[in-house]
Amino acid sequence: MNVIPPRLEFVFRIRLKLGMRQKIGELPSGGVRGFVAAAGGEIEGPRLNGRVVPNSGGDWALYRPDDTVAFTAHYMLEADDGTQIYMRNNGYRHAPPETARKMEALEPVGPDDYYMRLSPTFDTPRGPHDWLTRTVIIGRAERHADHSVFDYFAVL
Repeated sequence: MNVIPPRLEFVFRIRLKLGMRQKIGELPSGGVRGFVAAAGGEIEGPRLNGRVVPNSGGDWALYRPDDTVAFTAHYMLEADDGTQIYMRNNGYRHAPPETARKMEALEPVGPDDYYMRLSPTFDTPRGPHDWLTRTVIIGRAERHADHSVFDYFAVL
């Protein structure tokens, strides 16, 4: 069987400033629901440049008992040309228990010490950025105490 893997093309990076953090507490179904606000940020890349609209949403993460964090984030982007873009960002982060403990305490850890991958989708008006609505995009992320860095790639 001849399997040809898809190629990836780097399309943009988001440096997201993290705002208010809250945890709801342990859920009857297991795990803990948390929230972190998207306080703003910058977008740079060959296919998209602009900013994260400050306080336009955030991430409603589920901290599971298996040291996995399931992300469900929603926020607005604004391209340099003024186009408003709605982003839904889903993904997972998991790490060995000691690394997960350090991350929870906001201590620095290396990006290769944990797995953090994303699969965003977008709503845009018709125009120069509607390629986002018909392209499969995947991302890799690095979490820091006050910000996260997301690198996004189009699957070709």
